[in-house]
Amino acid sequence: MNEDCESELGDIREKLDEIHRDIRTFTEDSNREHLESILAFVRDDYSNVLEKHLVDDLKKGLSKNMVKKCDRLDQCRPIFTDMLQKNAALIKQPSVDSEVIDKKRVDIKNLRKEMPYDKCDICFAEATDLFEKQVSLMQSLRIYETKKDKKQDISLIPAQTVIDDVLDPLCHTKRFEILKAVSSQSMSFSALSKLTGLRGGNLLFHLQKLSDSGMIIQQHERGDYMITAKGFRVMEGASDIYFSLVPEEN
Repeated sequence: MNEDCESELGDIREKLDEIHRDIRTFTEDSNREHLESILAFVRDDYSNVLEKHLVDDLKKGLSKNMVKKCDRLDQCRPIFTDMLQKNAALIKQPSVDSEVIDKKRVDIKNLRKEMPYDKCDICFAEATDLFEKQVSLMQSLRIYETKKDKKQDISLIPAQTVIDDVLDPLCHTKRFEILKAVSSQSMSFSALSKLTGLRGGNLLFHLQKLSDSGMIIQQHERGDYMITAKGFRVMEGASDIYFSLVPEEN
């Protein structure tokens, strides 16, 4: 009789374990699907904001760094502005072909050949830097990839740079909470203060740390804080690592 009971209990335990595994698998899959839907929404929702940020950035850069005393300034600035604005608009596409970017680089070089002055190098250097910043953002959002991007050698990772620019800003509970919060929406200083329980200089310290590392930006002076392409990609990486380890931990 006791043996029959033990056998039945063993069967029940095995069935409960099986149910538990099924529930855990379902929960993990649901979490991944939920996360992916959020990330897709954020990409779409932030594309307009990111494009506006790029356009504002290029206008400021050209206005500040182009040669002021040049008789071609009024001709060249609209050309650069139009070129960079069209490139910034690519941020809204789901993917950008590498041939498109390569052609734009060639167009910039060919345009330089048509310019008459040595000092034109200064303006073209600024335009090229702004262009490459836009391309870098596209790479961060994973809408543009080169062959080099598709396979990275772990041995080439610069340890100190990764620690200073990625791990150190990320490895604090409050900063991680901030990044999680702004991953889905922009947030004001007061809202982040309420979220983290930090006030004044304490919160400002952590916001500055994230800002200095390029993970968040403030939309304008005393404006809301939003995640950058770098910050978003870091959080994607953190979530990928976490969900890949959850089954092993449980």
